[in-house]
Amino acid sequence: MMLLQIAGDAATTLSGFEEFQKMSVKLLVRLLIDLTAVFILVRFIYYPIYKHRELFFTYFIFNIVIFLISFLLNKVDLSMGAAFGLFAVFSMLRYKTEEIAIKDMTYLFLVIALGLVSAVTKIKDTADHIEYIFLIGINAVVLLITYLLESNIFMKKESVKTILYENIEMIKEGKQDELMADLKLRTGFNVHRYSIHKIDFLKDAAQIKIYYYDK
Repeated sequence: MMLLQIAGDAATTLSGFEEFQKMSVKLLVRLLIDLTAVFILVRFIYYPIYKHRELFFTYFIFNIVIFLISFLLNKVDLSMGAAFGLFAVFSMLRYKTEEIAIKDMTYLFLVIALGLVSAVTKIKDTADHIEYIFLIGINAVVLLITYLLESNIFMKKESVKTILYENIEMIKEGKQDELMADLKLRTGFNVHRYSIHKIDFLKDAAQIKIYYYDK
């Protein structure tokens, strides 16, 4: 009896080890797929346009934390609703010390979504390698759509800059065309519209936002 009990305990231990090994492989493969997608998104789509190197750390840490939490909770029967609830909680986070631009926040949502999708996506009664191929396909679609929307394929990409304009006489009523021509001349951009945000009569200057299309 004792030998049978020992054999049973050994079989249980071996089965547990095999399950742990299988889960570790899934974790590493999914994490690799996830980090590859995030790297392509941040390095080859986001950075060439916005040049914000300081947000690299934030994007990767948010993605990894979301991925690990979602993957581990998913192993204890985390429902899809709870997973998206977790996504919503992280998505609502705000930085109190520094304002984040809308586009930067959008990319933050994207890296969170990639981590969530990479961690919890499942296809019932399907081999692991099929799930991995499906997951790569989903990430590729997200990356492709993001790239196309950021490019000039569908519409011209409008950029905006805030400048301090010192020729305050030009902002008077009836001089809009002259002001537009002067803004183009001074900035070198093909400005197509502008908005005056602040006028300082003490300094004879105005804060103006200029809008132009990237080439």
